[in-house]
Amino acid sequence: MTAKVTTRVYASPTMVLLAMDWPDAETRADFLGFAIRRTPGFFHEAQSWLPNRIDFAAPTGLAVDHPSDKAPIQKFMWWDARFGSDHGGGRNFKYLVAPVCGTPGSLALVAGAEVEIEVTLPDHVDQGIGTWFNRAVVSSQAFSGLLKRLGLTSNQQPSKEQEMILRSWLSNGIEQGLTGLIENADELAGAIYHLSDLLWVIPSLAKAGDNIPIDVVYDAVIKKDKDGNPITPVTEEVAMPVLEGKAVFHARNKTNIMHNKFLVAGRRLNDVAHSMPARVTMGSANYTTGGLTSQANVVHTFEAPDLAAFYLQRYAKLKDNPTLSKTAAGSQWSETVTISDAAVRVYFSPEPSSQTHHAFQRESIDTVVRAIHNATSSVLFCLFSPTDKPLRDACFAAGDRGRMMFGLLNNISDQSDAEIEEGMQADEVAAIELYHRSREQKDIVPAAFFRWDNKPEGFVSENQLFPGEGRPPFPPVIIHHKFIVIDGETDHPIIYSGSANMSKNSVNYNDENLLEIVGSYRMADIYMAEFFRLYEHYRARAHWVMVNVDHHPDNQLRLKPTRDEWAAARRNSAPARRWRPAGSDSRRPQEIAIATLPKCAPLAMCANAALASVNANILSTTGFIRLAAIASAIACRSSTEPTVTPCSRCCCITISGNRDSESGLPASTPMKAMVPPIFVARIDSFSVPTPPTSTMRSTPVPVIRRTSFPHSGVVL
Repeated sequence: MTAKVTTRVYASPTMVLLAMDWPDAETRADFLGFAIRRTPGFFHEAQSWLPNRIDFAAPTGLAVDHPSDKAPIQKFMWWDARFGSDHGGGRNFKYLVAPVCGTPGSLALVAGAEVEIEVTLPDHVDQGIGTWFNRAVVSSQAFSGLLKRLGLTSNQQPSKEQEMILRSWLSNGIEQGLTGLIENADELAGAIYHLSDLLWVIPSLAKAGDNIPIDVVYDAVIKKDKDGNPITPVTEEVAMPVLEGKAVFHARNKTNIMHNKFLVAGRRLNDVAHSMPARVTMGSANYTTGGLTSQANVVHTFEAPDLAAFYLQRYAKLKDNPTLSKTAAGSQWSETVTISDAAVRVYFSPEPSSQTHHAFQRESIDTVVRAIHNATSSVLFCLFSPTDKPLRDACFAAGDRGRMMFGLLNNISDQSDAEIEEGMQADEVAAIELYHRSREQKDIVPAAFFRWDNKPEGFVSENQLFPGEGRPPFPPVIIHHKFIVIDGETDHPIIYSGSANMSKNSVNYNDENLLEIVGSYRMADIYMAEFFRLYEHYRARAHWVMVNVDHHPDNQLRLKPTRDEWAAARRNSAPARRWRPAGSDSRRPQEIAIATLPKCAPLAMCANAALASVNANILSTTGFIRLAAIASAIACRSSTEPTVTPCSRCCCITISGNRDSESGLPASTPMKAMVPPIFVARIDSFSVPTPPTSTMRSTPVPVIRRTSFPHSGVVL
């Protein structure tokens, strides 16, 4: 019987991420990928196959989209972002996912294996929580295509009308999270690091300021240029002249930087005893045109008076410009506020220092570190220059423990936040780093890569800067996010998001806010979808760096003609390596025999004895020790010969036995332990001989359960 494709959907308001697998793929050497059909389709069509930009043949001219039933998707996750008025504007869709088998010249969808799923795009504002992610991909084929349709070259200054079209495409509606709150407010008060956006935010504030009170704390720290001349704070230079008489500005210069980006709406906001905060907007985006369009960011709104009250209290404290120590005094996590399915609390930095040892408190970031260490399934991090070593080490340790770990960084740098935000001087500071599974397994896309002449054959040139902008003295910031998602694919996700760059400065020297969101699988789905959109976008460019710049022998972007070729090429992006290239004895599944020592011997001895007979390419040392320990423990308590069953779905194995009556339980009581994919690369079978009978008994080995999506790393 033909097995059905298995799928998992992660949807955001403007995109859909599909993760898929096919159980029968292991027995079909002619499996060449997946075809995905959407109903309704693109550009008002009834149905459309999701496109693939590459084919089995190298492009002979300009690369074009190929339907995935003719050019199968040779990945185990794929995303679709063709939504909006150009494509019908609906929010309900159906996706048919089918495996494609055959040869490049004779492809066929496998009958009976296809699956159809219904997807509804979530609203931007759902149950009191608003979420907006921008596109922020100036370096993309889609943006280059938009330039061409507008008749612009890559460095040509657009007209005002053309700029609005380009900026709106990049912003993806993120400005609505700010302007919507501003336009419907009775009063406004907040803290804004940089306020200079003249397209949306400042005009919206100017209009509102004619009718309502507006108070803004801004970063007034005076910095100097390379010649030692003072630099006027951007808010003073751009926003204050336009908003004169319409808003009251409060200078903040007693910390390293005032890095918050939030606004509170409500009534009587400057009357502490009688204030009535109603809602708040916050996120990673600076209120600059670049922050809303060309830098990857997120903006949230919360219809939650209790949460808004915490932000209002912070505004009230900052507007008096207290010293660093007075600002830090009493810093702690707020009380938890329940908003629909989300438990939300906030931490405002800076944190205090010890009076005796000048040692700084780390309560906020250590909470994140502990949550990462306690992850049961996955850790995703998308950060702008995090420099906190315990946090970075915790993320990488999660990958070492077999958790699904992916990371997207705008370079890990040792510079201070102020230096990074204001004075990056070298290309390497703005490099994009992509991590998959461990510290060592990463790809790097240096800022210098984004050149008009650095592109695969058949692809159009991509911009590094917005057209018409002069080159700044530092490489442009591309990823400005500050979020971490823990166990996002489970029913108990944790999200950390806000203004903090996860650095010593952000914890101890800056004005920041860090939000913890627990339990909202709706928000976790959005974060995961948007993370993998950016991750896959830059991973493709990292692949081009590898095959072209690093002179890889396979330097053409084309589909692979056999299953083993393309599946093996994806092995580094999968937490469990299911596929093995044919013809390589060292990487084929092998039978493993676990040596048995007397029961009284320590399990470590059993493990070490068994380790001598295992091929290191199949199991890691740590993995095999754990495997041997569990198997030996069950063998020592089993009245029958234990059996080991490999899972047909993923790469875990199940070790089973029967406890005898001497354990105090009825005879032949079944016992079982599942060893997850972290410990098992790929095993067909192995045997666990029963040790000599002994009256010594111990407690059962706890059952370890984890079902993972073996290829893409997305858990079903």
